[in-house]
Formats: sequence, C-alpha cells, structure tokens
Amino acid sequence: MMLSTLLVIMMTVPGLALFYGGLVRSKNMLSVLMQVMVTFSMIVVLWLIYGYSLAFTEGNAFFGGFDRLFMKGIFDPATGVFAPGATFSKGVYIPELLFAAFQATFAGITCCLIVGAFAERAKFSAVLLFMVIWFTFSYAPLAHMVWFWMGPDAYTAANVVDAQNAKAGLIWQWGALDFAGGTVVHINAAVAGLVGAFVIGKRVGYGKEAFTPHSLTLTMVGASLLWVGWFGFNAGSALEAGTSAVLAFMNTFTATAAAVLAWCIGEALMRGKASMLGAASGAVAGLVAITPAAGNVGLMGAIIIGFIAGFACLWGVNGLKKLLGADDSLDVFGVHGVGGIVGALLTGVFNTQALGGPGLVGDWVTASVVSNGIGAQVWIQLKGVLLTIVWSGVVSFIAYKIADLTIGLRVSEEEEREGLDISSHGETAYNR
Repeated sequence: MMLSTLLVIMMTVPGLALFYGGLVRSKNMLSVLMQVMVTFSMIVVLWLIYGYSLAFTEGNAFFGGFDRLFMKGIFDPATGVFAPGATFSKGVYIPELLFAAFQATFAGITCCLIVGAFAERAKFSAVLLFMVIWFTFSYAPLAHMVWFWMGPDAYTAANVVDAQNAKAGLIWQWGALDFAGGTVVHINAAVAGLVGAFVIGKRVGYGKEAFTPHSLTLTMVGASLLWVGWFGFNAGSALEAGTSAVLAFMNTFTATAAAVLAWCIGEALMRGKASMLGAASGAVAGLVAITPAAGNVGLMGAIIIGFIAGFACLWGVNGLKKLLGADDSLDVFGVHGVGGIVGALLTGVFNTQALGGPGLVGDWVTASVVSNGIGAQVWIQLKGVLLTIVWSGVVSFIAYKIADLTIGLRVSEEEEREGLDISSHGETAYNR
C-alpha cells in the first residue's frame, strides 16, 4: 500500500503535470505545473484536516461525519497503536492511517485533473479557491457515496445486514461497482472541467489561432509516468496483495494497450496517419476506462473496454467537443468524462461470470460471490453515473461563481496574451 501510494503521487507530480505541461503553449508551461503541484499539496493538507473524515466515517448516505477531524483517533501516541482499517476480506486489516494516505492521493489527483479544462486563462488564486470549495462539497461527498461502507467484519449475521447497509454511502447501497474511481475521480473531475470551460469562456484567439502543444516529448513522458503510476492507483485499490490486486494489475496493463491501438487505428482511418499525441491520449483513455472495472472484469472484458474507450474518447475530443462548443483546453471531458462513463457502464456488462468476470459479493456474511443480470447491473451503474454528473455539475457551477464573484476567474486579455508564466508567476519555463 505504501508503494501504491507513492505510485499515485508519481502519477500526479510529475506525471500529470508533464502530460498537461507539454500540451499547452510554452508561455503557459509553468502555470500548469504550478496549478497541479500546489493544488495537489493543498488538497493533501485539507484531506488530513477534514476531507478524510467527510468521506470515510459514518454519517449519512451523502456525507461522512467528523469522527476523524484532524485525524483524531487514528493513532494513540500513548500506546503507539494505529487504528485498524478494513479491507475487503474478513479479519484482514491495514493501518487506517495508510488507507488515509492512499486516499489522499486520489483526492489530490482528482482536483488536479480539472486544471486541464481551463488551462492558459484562469487566475491562480481563483483556481485554488475553486478547488477548496469543490473538494469539500463534490469530491468528499461522492467518495463517501461510492466507497464508504462498514467493512466485511461488520456483517456478522443475516439479521444485521440491512442495518449495516444503511450506514453505507448511497451509491454503495445501490450496489454500483467502482473499483478505483470511474465516477468519484474521472467523471466527477470531467464534469467540473466542462462546467469550468463554459463558465470561464474560451481562450483569446480560440478557433482563429493555432493552439499546438509545445512539447509532445514531455506529454509522452507524462503519459508514460501515468501508465506506470496507474498500477498503484488500480491494483492498490484492492487494499491487499491478493488475486483481486493481480486481476486489477493485469487489466490495467491490457486495457491501456488496447486503447492505444484503437486510438491509433481511428486516427489513421480519419486522417491517414497516427500521431504521438493520439497514442498518449489513447493510453490515458484506456487507463480511465479500466479504472472502475479494474478488479471487476476479466481479461477479455478489459481488452474490449480498452478498445471501445480508445474509439469513444477519440470521438469525444473531436466530434463531441465540437457539438458542445466549449474550449476544454486539454480535453478533460473528452477523455476522462467519456472514458469514465464508458468504463463505468461496461463494468456492469463484463462483471458477470458468464463473460469471464469475477462476479460480486452477494452476501458479506458468507462472502459468497454471485453474478447480477447484465441489464440490472448496467442500470445500477447508470444511476451512479447520472448522480455523479448532476452532483458535480451543480457544485462546480456554484464554486466557479463564488470564485468569480470574489476573485475573478480570468486573467486580463493582456496577461493571457503575454502568457501566465510571466503574468502570474514571474518566471519562464525556458530561457529565450
């Protein structure tokens, strides 16, 4: 778990930062790196102060409580004993502090993903204010709704099942499957990014000037770090080194490879040639789509999910982007939104044992595994997706408006043309 936590940190800083940084113009490189690094750092601090408690303690179906405010009770200095954290196996525990650290990286990278949607025009201070509000009222509640439950050891007999289920988050109660964050991380962040692109408005010169990536080399390096780090993201979500972690590891490997191939094939059919940007984007699309499915589908299901995600996200950053008309600078919604939705819904298809999936635990008292009907599980998955979209959309709009009314979301046109590296940070990424 410690290694998995480190891998997710590497995904964000430097992985995501370099991936995004290479995609913007050189005059905005440092601004993206700053927004990612400072946002990640701020969210980790907020997570330890109150975020973990809101997400992963008992409260109601939407919000956790304050039992772990300032990480209260997670460590007893008098005895040197750490509170135990549940896994998915009866009688198997990890230190709760380690689980909190692992989940802190998820909260951090989710907020950082949003940065790509309004890159090259947002005020640094406004970005940070937005992140505080959005993290508090969108990320933490959705993490609670999707992932909070009382743990397997709470299910001691049939007569306590209903009471224990009622203490879980709403989407968990529905029975939705989200192994590592298709809804909580990707759809949540993508919707926030899309709303931001609409509220902040288009970049100066959008549609008239060429906004070409200044370094696809850095983008490829960033994508590679994301791919490697994602094994910690997905396999680590099993919480223990067992068969579920192995399945998540291999599914992450194969789905990503399949998505790279699909995106390149799609590009070749559309434009006559495949691109490095396309291969890197395909990798991220596959990683996004397999996130909710990682430990919930079989290998063939993972390959199919990867192929579908590659083609779907290629359409997302081309056809869908034109239909929406938003200047989503680095295609956050086209990749993370479309990929997250595809992955979440197809998890409901390929989880069944009839299609090579592992099935799901139908009774936590006996830990017996069953397979839901495909239609029934897809409907449950769809409900989780729709609630995530609506919740994130509403919170995001309010958060952007608060930031706009108090600080102002955009830099001036003069500052935007000069580049945010100089105008916002007084530095340049490269010597001229």
